[in-house]
Amino acid sequence: MAITADHIREKLIKELGAVHVDVEDTTANRCAASFRVLVVSSQFEGKTPLQKQRMVNACLAQEMEEIHALEQKTLTPEQWEKKKCQ
Repeated sequence: MAITADHIREKLIKELGAVHVDVEDTTANRCAASFRVLVVSSQFEGKTPLQKQRMVNACLAQEMEEIHALEQKTLTPEQWEKKKCQ
């Protein structure tokens, strides 16, 4: 099964309770399936950047078997609001 941006978006929303998810398929620029994601979730509150990325990796563990590269930006809703105002 080919992994799609929509599949990744839906899974992150469902499993991490994400309030905002952007997924960009960057495969055309690479040799294999590659994606760039922005995930905003209250489940990231109090977590270090590494812990947040591990949460995303765990959520997409099955998909990661087919994904060559996953570039992540993980934010709390508060961090997202501050970033939008900049």
